[in-house]
Amino acid sequence: MDDIIWMSAHELLESYRASRLSPVEVLGAVLERVERVNPAINAVVTLTADLAQEQARASEEAYRNGTARALEGVPVTIKDLIHVKGVRNTYGSRLFEDFVAGEDAVLVERLKGSGAVIVGKTNTPEFGLVAVTDNLVFGPSRNPWDISKTTGGSSGGAAASVVAGFGPLAAGNDGGGSIRIPASLCGAFGLKPQFGRVPSYPYSLHGWDTMNHEGPITRTVADAALMLNVMAGPDERDRRTLPASGVDYLEGLDDGIEGLRVAYTCDLSAPAVDPEVAEITRKAAFAMSELGCEVAEEDPGIMDMSGDLTMLVIAEQAAVHSENLDEDLEKMYPAFAPFIMLEPSLDAADIARIAFHREDIWDRLWRFFSRYDLLLTPTTACAAFDLKEGPMTCPDEINGIPMTPANWIAFTHPFNFTGQPAASVPCGFTASGLPVGLQIVGRRYDETTVLRASAAFENAFPWSGRHPDI
Repeated sequence: MDDIIWMSAHELLESYRASRLSPVEVLGAVLERVERVNPAINAVVTLTADLAQEQARASEEAYRNGTARALEGVPVTIKDLIHVKGVRNTYGSRLFEDFVAGEDAVLVERLKGSGAVIVGKTNTPEFGLVAVTDNLVFGPSRNPWDISKTTGGSSGGAAASVVAGFGPLAAGNDGGGSIRIPASLCGAFGLKPQFGRVPSYPYSLHGWDTMNHEGPITRTVADAALMLNVMAGPDERDRRTLPASGVDYLEGLDDGIEGLRVAYTCDLSAPAVDPEVAEITRKAAFAMSELGCEVAEEDPGIMDMSGDLTMLVIAEQAAVHSENLDEDLEKMYPAFAPFIMLEPSLDAADIARIAFHREDIWDRLWRFFSRYDLLLTPTTACAAFDLKEGPMTCPDEINGIPMTPANWIAFTHPFNFTGQPAASVPCGFTASGLPVGLQIVGRRYDETTVLRASAAFENAFPWSGRHPDI
């Protein structure tokens, strides 16, 4: 059982093709693992065992008939912001506590169409609004490495499910770092593809429309590339989706990164960085030179967008709930009310300036990426921090500097404003045994180089063999 739950999607597929394992057998091991471990970490909030068993049996038949598809029989979890037809989808909110999705999200259609087996829905903060995973419906998710710590968010349940052995694949989304932050804090690989690469549909509520990216959280880089192959591609239901790239994201994954020009910074407008995280990520970044890269320490000098992110969220949520604001706030996560009530202090010029600032940072970044192939940073300014009693949105302070819900994630959200592909790779552990992530940011549309660099780092400094003792 322990061997099965830690197998990658690639290993499972190879075992299925060789008839060493069956999808039903693997699902049984995963469901048993969820039953044993999930009460401690609260990663899966809706188990879809009946659906999964039906899918696993169909996958066994596909292998017998020689009609197996790209992810045939591989377990996957789906974040509770992403619709699975006929399954409860709460958005982590009491406002949607009993909502059942009437259709699949596009990416779920594609995962189902590839033969993936859907194990369940994973926990998220309400509407994915903050970077810690807690809500009034299900409570907090807990970090598999230390259950007194947060998973980060908003795909916290997704990252924890992968790291805890609930299947090798998880579908998440990222509006300000929500794939990369929990991947970093939980020790998984997380990829935010180029904006529009994977369709986002349906939206039951507006918000994040120009910021949200759908993507994979996995234990290995190759599994994320395989998952992206399945999920990527245009769809008319999402007018922002990009034309088909024609790229096989697995092809050339192991070609190495010799000759790439790489920059590292632990600044990037972050008000503070934990010294241990800075040391671990700087060491990891400069280890890339051993793989043939030219590595320099240089910062692109972008402005702090934390206030812009906060204003955007306030304005969007106030608009979404405007007709029933007082009633909705009575049911919403208590920490949100003080922020949403700031909306009357914003004016049209404030919102316009967000677009101006977005262009300003892009002007800096395209020039920077004309000289560098990749930018490396810490993914988060600190490792996983303590869960607290009552509502929480961020660490209280880092290195003596007070934190806000947006400034502690200052390394991730700039690339939601620009839409560039970015990943978090596990790059070490703190002295207290908590994972640290290195963010790898690529040029616009260039997931291929981000994945290739991530794979090169993984091959040189493998992480997937170390598991939490839970």
